Order: sequence, then structure tokens, then C-alpha cells
Amino acid sequence: MKTPVGLVTAALTVAILLALSFLIATGTRGEQPAFDSSAGELEVRTIARGLVNPWALAFLPDGTMLVTERPGRMRVVSVEGQLSPPLKGVPEVWASGQGGLLDVIIDKSFAQNRTIYFCYAERTEGGGRTAVTRAKLDDGNGRLDQVKVIFRQQGPLSSGNHYGCRIAQADDGNLFVTLGEHFTYRDQAQGLDNHLGKVIRIAPDGSVPSGNPFVGRSGAKAEIWSYGHRNAQSLAIHPASGELWEIEHGPRGGDEVNLIGKGKNYGWPVIGYGIDYSGAKIHDATAKDGMEQPLKYWVPSIAPSGMAFYTGKLFPKWNGSLFVGALRGAMLVRLTLNGNTVTSEERLLQNLHERIRDVRQGPDGALWLLTDSSNGRVLRVAPAAK
Repeated sequence: MKTPVGLVTAALTVAILLALSFLIATGTRGEQPAFDSSAGELEVRTIARGLVNPWALAFLPDGTMLVTERPGRMRVVSVEGQLSPPLKGVPEVWASGQGGLLDVIIDKSFAQNRTIYFCYAERTEGGGRTAVTRAKLDDGNGRLDQVKVIFRQQGPLSSGNHYGCRIAQADDGNLFVTLGEHFTYRDQAQGLDNHLGKVIRIAPDGSVPSGNPFVGRSGAKAEIWSYGHRNAQSLAIHPASGELWEIEHGPRGGDEVNLIGKGKNYGWPVIGYGIDYSGAKIHDATAKDGMEQPLKYWVPSIAPSGMAFYTGKLFPKWNGSLFVGALRGAMLVRLTLNGNTVTSEERLLQNLHERIRDVRQGPDGALWLLTDSSNGRVLRVAPAAK
């Protein structure tokens, strides 16, 4: 006769065997959680892994990708997920705090000129600043050539925070770049005599386009396009309207989606919808004459990073939506738009439990994401196979 302990042991053995049989029969479904959405179930595939805090992704014409890693590496990632060795020729970056190698884009005429642009935290005496660089990609030989810094941020230096550093290229070839206010110097965002807390517009060679709003104004930096920003890590041009959209981090609350207008003031730190990390009040009010209101804001913060307007065919129900990565929120956010009005929000991939640093639409119509961790991944999001 079995003892009670023996009976329990036998029962546990049977239960374990049944559980294993179920997992084998169901194809180990526990390894792939279901990701529900308004467009049906989503399939999330890991294309590449082993990236250290990947920050930005840019598709090349052949479908391969450039991916930056914050410690200062840039790699080519194949469609199958193979990682190239780090490209040679990348300048030394200051990988401290939030700084490092950050955004990268390819030129609109890349197929002809092989030109890319990237931005990073550059160490200088006393701290760091955002630098923007142009280079030629020679991926066949695993290197960057003709590397040249075309812009350096001017103003009080960062101790490691709030670099901004997203780039978008307009149809005319000019570059828009977000520049953070370095956290400690938030009041500088309201001054025109520095580049902190600004969106700038520069030509591909770094010169100032003649149509910039503060060209010729005494005491103002000619590169400035808009001001009163905090720390914008999302920037994109609307594919239909050609308008510039920006998303920036608030403090405790007050992340903002903004439609960027020439010469306009977006209020930081005078107006806003958040409070300081200590709980102290920052803003005079939530609105003030001469300062722009966001199209949407989040309280509490989701810590937005990366953005993409969707125009693909894999998700016809989502055509025209704006997708935003979330770091603190650990999710992908879809915003439904009616013109320039945000009409609804859908929170996706929350059971993935990953900080989403960048989101791009791929040439295949899928959504491609970067996860922000020491073992970061490239993810492909597509409709689940029926």
C-alpha cells in the first residue's frame, strides 16, 4: 500500500506528464502569447536579437536594415536577421546616461548617392551635446566613408540626459532634427540664442535654408524651426499632408503629440500637463497666448519613442494610423486620426512586456520594432496566419 507521500508524488508525476503532452500537442503555445488587436490577432516574430540598447532602424532599398546601438555601434541586419560586424568609421560617441549613438536615416536619393545621416551624443569639455553627421555607406566593405559632422548643438552642455536626436527629411531634402533641453537647463527651451529644446531645420550639408523663421534675427540661432520643446524622441513627416509631427517626453505626465509649425513656441516649461519628478509644480498653466497646444497628451506618461504613419496593405483597417513606441508603457500605441485630430487610442502588445524604442513601416507593409534592452531585438509585427 502506498503512503500518502507516495500517492502525492504519483499524482504530481501524472499531472506533469499530462501538461507536457498538452504542450507537445499544441506546439508549445505558451512560448508565443496571443496578441489581440482591432485588426485581428497579430504575429510578432523575432527577426534579430543580441543588440545592445538598439535605438533606431532604417530600411535600405534591398530590404536590409541599418540599426544603431546606443553604446556606439551601427550594424546592417539582413531580412533573415543576420547581424553584420559593427561598421567601421562611426565616430566616437558619449555613451553615458541617455546618450550614445541614436537616430539614423537614409537620404531620399540613397540609391544614387549612398548617403546616410545620423545623430549622437558627442563629448566635449564639460559635458555632451547632440551632433548630426553625414556619411556614405559602403556596406559591401562594412564601413562608412566621407564621414562629416554637419551640425553641433550650441548651449549649456548635458550631463547625460535629454538629447532628443530624431531626424526626418522633407521632400526638398532639408533635414529636421529634434534637440533636447538637457534636463537641467529646461528654461533654455524658451530662448532663441541656443539650440536646447528646439526642432531645427538644416540643409543636407548643414547650412541654413533661407526660409528658416529666425534667419537674420539678432540673437537667434538661424537653424531653429520651432522651440519650447522638452525631449522629443519621435519625429515624422505626414505622408499625405507633408506636415511635420513630433512627439516629446513630458516629466511626470504631459507627453505630447505636436503638429510642428514654422517659428512656433510649444511652451515648455511655461505650460504643460505634467509635474516634476519630485511632485513639485513646473508650469505656470496648461495654456498661454502665443504657445501651441498639443494634439494629444498622456497623463500618466508612456515615455514615447519612435513613430510611423501607416500606409501599408497588410493592415488595411489601420491605414492612416499613427504608431508610437512606448518605453515606460512597454507597448505599441496606435492613434486613429481624422485629419489632424486624434480620435482614439489603441494599446497593443502589452503582454510582450518590452520597452519599444523605435517603430517603422517596412517595405513589406509590416510594422518593425526595436526593443530597448541589453539583449534588444528587431521584431516584425504582421497579421497572424489563419
